[in-house]
Amino acid sequence: MTQENAARFFKSVQQDQGLKAKLKAIDDPETFLQIAEGRGYQFTLADLDAAISNLSHEEMASVINPGISPRRHLTPR
Repeated sequence: MTQENAARFFKSVQQDQGLKAKLKAIDDPETFLQIAEGRGYQFTLADLDAAISNLSHEEMASVINPGISPRRHLTPR
């Protein structure tokens, strides 16, 4: 169920430009989870990773990685 919450959260992010901008400004997965929880979406980092793996590169880049080629993690290497 929580992986579905993560997927629903990503869909809501696509429709909320303010939320999208807020998420683009962070680089900490825990902060990402806190923001999601504040919006009523509860999921774990493992659920987040699973949901990210189901996103297209374009969807992922538009939510968590603006202006840089898509990658499968929230924190820079």
